[in-house]
Amino acid sequence: MAEFEIIDSYHVQGMLTAVPSCPDWIRVFEYLFAVPLDYKEPTSGEVKVFARRVVPIEEADETDPDKCKRPYMIYLQGGPGFECEAPLSKSGRTKELIDRGYQVLYLDQRGTGYSAPISFGTLKSNGTDEQKARYLSLFRADSIVHDCEEIRKALLKDTTEKKWSLLGQSFGGFCAVTYLSFYPDSLKDVLITGGVPPLADSPDPVYEALYKRVIKRNKAYYEKFPKDIQKVRNILSYLATREVLLPNGGILSVERFQQLGLDFGRHQGMDTVHQLVSKASFDLEVVGEITYNTRSRIESAQGFDSNILYACIHEAIYCQGKPSNWSAERLRSQHGRFFNWHVVSANSDPNVPIFFTGEMIYRSMFKDYAELRDLKGVAEILASKTDWPQLYDVPTLNKTTARVAAVSYFNDIYVDLDLSVEAASQINGCRQWVTSEFLHNGLTVNPSRVLGELFRLLENDVE
Repeated sequence: MAEFEIIDSYHVQGMLTAVPSCPDWIRVFEYLFAVPLDYKEPTSGEVKVFARRVVPIEEADETDPDKCKRPYMIYLQGGPGFECEAPLSKSGRTKELIDRGYQVLYLDQRGTGYSAPISFGTLKSNGTDEQKARYLSLFRADSIVHDCEEIRKALLKDTTEKKWSLLGQSFGGFCAVTYLSFYPDSLKDVLITGGVPPLADSPDPVYEALYKRVIKRNKAYYEKFPKDIQKVRNILSYLATREVLLPNGGILSVERFQQLGLDFGRHQGMDTVHQLVSKASFDLEVVGEITYNTRSRIESAQGFDSNILYACIHEAIYCQGKPSNWSAERLRSQHGRFFNWHVVSANSDPNVPIFFTGEMIYRSMFKDYAELRDLKGVAEILASKTDWPQLYDVPTLNKTTARVAAVSYFNDIYVDLDLSVEAASQINGCRQWVTSEFLHNGLTVNPSRVLGELFRLLENDVE
């Protein structure tokens, strides 16, 4: 059971901007939990995991968080490596969950936010590349779920209800299915948004499917912005013949520019990429180079420098007993002109589009991104690691008694729909909503609609 302390308490007012006439709405308690770094060797060290407990203002005061007797909903965010945003207003998923009778626990998963955050600076003290790789291997879903279970036992030890509910977005949904595999008796209800994970043992089947979805999104992009075909070709021709530096010392290479396609899976993501393409194209036509302002905007649009955990273990989140072996890079070569600049650039037809990549990790990133350069050796070790532990137990999922509802998005370029449908069929009683109404971030775009539908499924209000 995790030891914990409450490190702060504050209230949030009912509107986005604080005004004297606006009543208080929720109280937030900030916790630090001490948990083992390595659950296989629990005496070898610990990490501190941070969480925010959110309760209605009238059901708790700053000295007594346990005054609130509502059931818990723990929220696990996407990633890996992204921190959990603080609840700052009476809106979004927080309002939906509070209105439905829950108190909410927002967890910064280990390695993110205030929970033993990982950066190149924090890794310096971890010794050799092999030691750094071993340390990073302890930040996958299996360790996150063990953390959650220790926290559950600590917070619910004096309550009559020993189960809690879980909402997992994207990678948080991956963690939810791992939780169902490891501790099925600890969960009452499970909601998954854009994150029913493929029950694969390596990333290969994942990227075989996702490359096809990224190609489809690229075609949609160029149908919407047909003049960008030539603009992108001109930009990549420019980048292929010189070294273009970004403000922090990173390199804007051909491959890095193509990685802007990561945004294609989010609402308005195509428009975001189009604006960057238009600005870079304008710079080249008017100034003859890509200006500092544009380079700065491109750097800000790509978060790998500020989230090295995402870059280092992204492929490993799919691994069970097999190495990733740079899966996305190996499989890219199967798609010819769609992802290989050198092949496409040899084609003189200006109407041939050059496609952007999606949520893929490549070796070149450990040269192009300033914060990743010194981690190239670490990344190679992680890519060749063969002894990844199991993340899912299908027989346990087949007989879980927790109520499970999930939404999967038809045009999702991060989590393949077909693999999600197949995985959901292995979770006993899972009710799955498949929709083209939203992209991957539907929970953020319209939490009332998404959560409303999932709770309706959860309550069996369907034929």
